[in-house]
Amino acid sequence: MVKKLDRRKFIERLLRMMPSCVLPLGLGLSTACRASAGKKNEGGSYYGMGVDVKKCIGCGRCVDACKNENNVSRQPFFFRTWIERYVIRRDGKVSVESPNGGIDGFPPLKERQGIMRSFFVPKLCNQCDKAPCVQVCPVGATYLSPEGIVLMDKDYCIGCRYCIQACPYGARYMHPKLRVADKCTFCYHRLKKGLRPVCVEVCPSQARVIGNINKVSSPLTRFRRINEIHLLKAGLNTEPKVYYAHLDGVVT
Repeated sequence: MVKKLDRRKFIERLLRMMPSCVLPLGLGLSTACRASAGKKNEGGSYYGMGVDVKKCIGCGRCVDACKNENNVSRQPFFFRTWIERYVIRRDGKVSVESPNGGIDGFPPLKERQGIMRSFFVPKLCNQCDKAPCVQVCPVGATYLSPEGIVLMDKDYCIGCRYCIQACPYGARYMHPKLRVADKCTFCYHRLKKGLRPVCVEVCPSQARVIGNINKVSSPLTRFRRINEIHLLKAGLNTEPKVYYAHLDGVVT
């Protein structure tokens, strides 16, 4: 004889068999799903970087130090980080320049008349949580580490350039000698030793801040709390982890 279940017990058994993030009809995200969605290497480090545009003086020391630290080619167009100068004119026109990535600094503006403001913007890989480069790599050479940093396995890379084309920030390039994709890694080898990225270390105006997103006392947590934060290309939903303060709306 088959034992009949009342309605309540039937629903209870059904819910136990459902995966934790499968939702009953008509309900929003469950508490468990919200919690799991917010966990990022819980108990460990999850890195991000803050950039204060107002503090950047365009000296190029970060670019030069990055090339030395990470063996980046000295040829033009090969950069893990670079600096752009934006010039906004009173007639609404905006010009952007980055001579040799800003490694030698920037020459004085020839004509100041008609210029409303100018400023420097350091750029680098945004270490996206939903990185397009990770999604398009056909061999899994590009991956997101537990610490939230997008890394490259040069032994797996086949040089197809898909990741270079997919990156909306223009942060990747093909290494001229190794013929594999390369990019900023927040100086991952230094972070593993408890050191800061070299670009943060050498900045004379402390325009860059590195920190653990999971840690309340992290310099990055404080940076995000006291500043109005902007993300580059936020509408693309890549969830970047480079946070800009005092960023003008013309910057893309």
